[in-house]
Amino acid sequence: MTQQIEIEFKNMLTKLQYERLLEAFSIKNEQIIRQVNHYFDTKENDLKQIHSALRIRVVEDSIEFTLKEKASKHQHLETTDYLTSEEANRMLAGEGVPPYSVNERLALFNIPVGELHCYGTLTTDRVEIPYKGGLLVFDHSFYLHCDDYEVEYETHDEAVGKEIFSEFLAHHAIEPQPAPKKIVRFMTALNNQKG
Repeated sequence: MTQQIEIEFKNMLTKLQYERLLEAFSIKNEQIIRQVNHYFDTKENDLKQIHSALRIRVVEDSIEFTLKEKASKHQHLETTDYLTSEEANRMLAGEGVPPYSVNERLALFNIPVGELHCYGTLTTDRVEIPYKGGLLVFDHSFYLHCDDYEVEYETHDEAVGKEIFSEFLAHHAIEPQPAPKKIVRFMTALNNQKG
């Protein structure tokens, strides 16, 4: 189990802006890592109601099970357990949550873990590069019938990170455009598809 406060700044990009950033930072294909994210909630959206998100993320041979709890506008408390493929497959089949730290956090909020189900999958091609004491992330995500692009800056200091990210956007002539969390974008697309 790992637990950490995540401080991040995000901005949506156009496809052209994304491609220009890959070019500006000389990104090669082998630097792009694919992540597959499976999102969970109950039918009553118990996690959404407490501004939290639950996902299984598969990256190469690693399977992370993460609960993200909103702490402030740019901060989240992340609790992560590492799963075996058998544990992940059982969860995806709706056969319960492994008895680890994430399960303990869910119990604190009285989330009925037996009612959790996977309601969708979002795939992200991600590039991560160290940048001015933090981590710069370029994401191309695809889900349902959508493609989108964003840049993130992860930092340990909110005030300094905000300034560095603002300067980054200005330097690359990118208009500030708030980026809702991926889970929110996915849910919006899902609701529009149903609608």
